[in-house]
Amino acid sequence: MNYNANISIQERTEDFAIRVIKAYSELNKRPFDDAGKILSKQFLRSGTSIGANCSEAKYAQSNKDFINKYSIALKEANETLYWIKIMIKSELVSKSKFQNLIEENERIIKILTTSINKLKEK
Repeated sequence: MNYNANISIQERTEDFAIRVIKAYSELNKRPFDDAGKILSKQFLRSGTSIGANCSEAKYAQSNKDFINKYSIALKEANETLYWIKIMIKSELVSKSKFQNLIEENERIIKILTTSINKLKEK
């Protein structure tokens, strides 16, 4: 996916979740031991949770609630990056196959961090 500055964070995280689901499906085609299965499921859970929290933020009841949803999404994005790194370091996946996901995940983290900081300034 190419970086597109005009896409909303909700759309970006939804697209990211779809990519995570596809990557997880590919991972599940491989024979993994229990550790590989658990790591890939953690990756799936956190990677799809980012968008779910951003989606919930659209209907936040207050500015504080909105910040809270984005903060949870940020934590999930950070966790997703962690699981990707662990899968790479444990040689379950190659870095080259996950490089684009890493880059998009880092963009999402930057966007969420900037958004949270701006909202806190208000």
